[in-house]
Amino acid sequence: MDAETPRSIAIRFSGVTKQFGTVRAVDDLSLEIVDGEFFSMLGPSGSGKTTCLRMIAGFEQPTAGSITLHDKEMAGVPPYERDVNTVFQDYALFPHMTVEDNIGYGLMIRKAPKAERHKRVQEMLELVRLPDVGKRKPSQLSGGQRQRIALARALINHPAVLLLDEPLGALDLKLRQQMQVELKTIQREVGITFIFVTHDQEEALTMSDRIAVFNAGRIEQVGTPNEIYENPATPFVATFVGTSNVYAGEVALRLSGSEQPFAIRPEKLRLALPDDPTPPDSRSAPGIVHDVVYLGMNTRFLIDLDGGGEAIVIAQNIEHGAAVSAVRGSRVRVIWKQDSERRVQHD
Repeated sequence: MDAETPRSIAIRFSGVTKQFGTVRAVDDLSLEIVDGEFFSMLGPSGSGKTTCLRMIAGFEQPTAGSITLHDKEMAGVPPYERDVNTVFQDYALFPHMTVEDNIGYGLMIRKAPKAERHKRVQEMLELVRLPDVGKRKPSQLSGGQRQRIALARALINHPAVLLLDEPLGALDLKLRQQMQVELKTIQREVGITFIFVTHDQEEALTMSDRIAVFNAGRIEQVGTPNEIYENPATPFVATFVGTSNVYAGEVALRLSGSEQPFAIRPEKLRLALPDDPTPPDSRSAPGIVHDVVYLGMNTRFLIDLDGGGEAIVIAQNIEHGAAVSAVRGSRVRVIWKQDSERRVQHD
């Protein structure tokens, strides 16, 4: 996104609360999503992200607060009158129709001329890189192909906002990673606002312009993938988005000289021999290797620190350094640069 060119607000939540009986699924949430961005709502099950998506679509109504689409209040506007479309995890394709008929269904409902429908359907097939499957039925396609057809069907009417509810959840890992790249590429090409709901932090980090991290009906942090990962605002963000070592109270005081909680990513730590010196710009703590897990490109070490606390250290599998000799039960020194520490707010 070009920071020098202000963009209009596509979706605005203002003090939105949603209750189901005594359960407050969304709690006084305010949020702005900018036109043309790929925005992800990331969080565990039950954190409120899907409820927010359903309220944008009109499938649910807020208990309190307001939601606007391009400054138009959505209260009382039925789903079919909202300029949004949704792609679901289960694709929701019509099994008895051909791919072309599935994609063109929305245009048919709007009574678009047949020639226009055919032209637009072919454009959509080209967009999702499947120009030759129009005559097939959904059952004749792979999972990844069905997902792309569902995307084409959702985009053909050029909605102002496309909502994606965990759309890659049913795909295997390799295909999911491929689709992450393709989804972002398609979003750039069409320029439509994408709002993507996921519990997978890798998906959110890979595709998003910005991410909102949800927890218990509230947003803990909104930022770019780099901001969310490198500067987590709370212990929850630090541990949910990737892996972090989070220290507070007496352990934080012993390690950093302050009781204020701080987080540090495992890849920012390195293992040294017990007697190795600590560089001037760094801190260190002695400990014993509790566990070693080989992960292919990396190895993960769990260190029991002297005096209490643990440290997770991730080291690349390169033949050098103290990590090579660090086996269960061996004494080591954990070293990190002071500027790798990230102070976080109390949960």
